[in-house]
Amino acid sequence: MNVVIVVTTEHIVGYKVDKVLGQAFGVVVRSRGIAGNVVASLRGMVGGEIKEYTEMLEDARRSAIDRLVANAHAMGANAVLMMRFDSSEMGQTMSEIVAYGTAVIVREE
Repeated sequence: MNVVIVVTTEHIVGYKVDKVLGQAFGVVVRSRGIAGNVVASLRGMVGGEIKEYTEMLEDARRSAIDRLVANAHAMGANAVLMMRFDSSEMGQTMSEIVAYGTAVIVREE
């Protein structure tokens, strides 16, 4: 796959936007297994970081970005501007992570 530049800014220094293709996104829904939820619940009672959920959400964010890049590439983009994350809970055991931004075609100035 060709490289797709992903930035959280409106512009990429040294590049000019030739064409805006529209919104691109990547969605991931993850759930810990029952054992992971039990361990996380026990840690939640004590307080502090719940590493099982931190690792799950970090992995989900990476997967969401990978899917965003694949979606943008399929649209013909070589960059994504204004990338953002959004997340929500689905039930009490699932988390949805969305990476989204504006798919564009850029060229070096």
